[in-house]
Amino acid sequence: MRLRALLETEALGLRLLGGDDELDRTVRGVMTTDLRDPSRYLSGGELVLTGLAWRREPEDSERFVRILTGAGVAGLAAGEAEMASIPDDLIRACARHRLPLFSVNENVSFASITEHVVRQVSSERAGDLAAVVDRHRRLMTSGPAGGGPEVVLDLLGSDLDLRAWVLSPTGRPIAGSSLAGAGPELPAAVSAALAGEHLAASRTGRRGPHRVTVAGDTYSLFPISHSGRALAARDVRETVLSDWLLAVEADAGDWSPERLDLLDGVTQLIAVERDRRDAARTVRRRLAQEVLELVQTGAAPAEIAARLRVAAPVLLPGLGTAPHWQVVVARVEWEDGDIPGGPVAQALLEEMLVAPEAAGPEPSDRIAVAHLGDEAVALVPLPAVPAGPEGGEEGRVPGLHADRILDAVREPLSRGLDDDGRLTLGVSAAVHSAEGLRGALEEARHARRVAAARPGRVCAAGHQELASHVLLLPFVPDDVRRAFTARLLDPLRDYDRRHRAELIPTLEAFLDCDGSWTRCATRLHLHVNTLRYRVGRIEQLTGRDLSRLEDKLDFFLALRMS
Repeated sequence: MRLRALLETEALGLRLLGGDDELDRTVRGVMTTDLRDPSRYLSGGELVLTGLAWRREPEDSERFVRILTGAGVAGLAAGEAEMASIPDDLIRACARHRLPLFSVNENVSFASITEHVVRQVSSERAGDLAAVVDRHRRLMTSGPAGGGPEVVLDLLGSDLDLRAWVLSPTGRPIAGSSLAGAGPELPAAVSAALAGEHLAASRTGRRGPHRVTVAGDTYSLFPISHSGRALAARDVRETVLSDWLLAVEADAGDWSPERLDLLDGVTQLIAVERDRRDAARTVRRRLAQEVLELVQTGAAPAEIAARLRVAAPVLLPGLGTAPHWQVVVARVEWEDGDIPGGPVAQALLEEMLVAPEAAGPEPSDRIAVAHLGDEAVALVPLPAVPAGPEGGEEGRVPGLHADRILDAVREPLSRGLDDDGRLTLGVSAAVHSAEGLRGALEEARHARRVAAARPGRVCAAGHQELASHVLLLPFVPDDVRRAFTARLLDPLRDYDRRHRAELIPTLEAFLDCDGSWTRCATRLHLHVNTLRYRVGRIEQLTGRDLSRLEDKLDFFLALRMS
């Protein structure tokens, strides 16, 4: 029952003194106490009745209310029999801690309030238990095959008044009940945070549901596992980055076993739908596998082109024109090396490349992902933007960008990878023919290696970076890197330590200003003569000439590698 119902029951003689915006709290029991610290007897959700005998001075109110709030009680009702009115310090303390406070008329006994609450709560629980079997029957007859996860979530909303969402491991909303849709949508930041909390809890091996608080609201998170894959997995890391989750806006900590069993049935039904969607990707995966095997074995471009013509209608139904193609390579690696990364990377890549503008229940029907060993490779078709009304050349090709792919998923995936896993990703440029597909695959693999050389759990690199020194620097052996930078920069560092001359910052600014004396002096707030003195000292200490392009390039690379 809700606090609001108690307030509206005139026979109870309750008067609200504060907390009118908290009246939808659920009352699960009642307790009468005058102990200064009753926390050991509280389990949460109670209406606490008190005659205020515990209050000896105004400061006691803050202490008592803090204890009740920490125990998670639903509300506090103070009797007026001993005092003419409820003390202001108690009213203020309840307001600070957002604890609903009622006064009880002196003509109403605590026993009558207790009897009313117990009777209401007991009847509600009995009704809830009586409905469990019927709910199971309705769930089994109206499951995903009858309309997707939304049907099951609608039953949760109509029968149990629960707002619920199915989320992917990256926080992408997959389904929501009509009750959830009737209110504010789940913000993207909240979805990502819930996914991150779920992944972090799953990595610890804790059983669901996981209770978390995000943006001031409490959610209970139930894992949704692939039925077959979960049974075959030897380690939680094999499935944690691919499993969906059910997020329910409620605290399941005090739910009855029957209600928890009902939610477990919900997750099993949604898991069936997940397996169905996964099976629907089989054709696209097989097409991708065939094309990539042809590319890797050096098949003739004509043979690859023929296979692409078969793939295009499946991946881009109705377009009728040969698309451009882009290749994305991903790899998931674990420090102990015992977990096969290919299937995990494949599931993640399929999730990350979901096209948000795609219509229908399968938003990822425009990609095909295969895994080759420990790598997952995606063939992404990119239809060109049509030319304008004036005609002319075909429009530009809208391509994927490495950082943009990871922007929305970096935080939750980092939680799932924890401290022993890494995800690295590389993206090629777009190509428009079979002849370019092999080069695109190699380009994406090179970009992924650049990403792998960077720090962090989730890293990506694009084809744009392969035309820069950024491609070369990560692959310079550590001993060569140390020797090169030491020879050029150690004399300057030693001099700076002894004289605080700031030669290193001066060198960086000078190179950044393309050797312009005026611009560099302005940036450093120095006179040009002072700048010339410092540059002269750099040249003297290193034996280099900063007017020569070769020496400027050596200094530039040394700074980048240091």
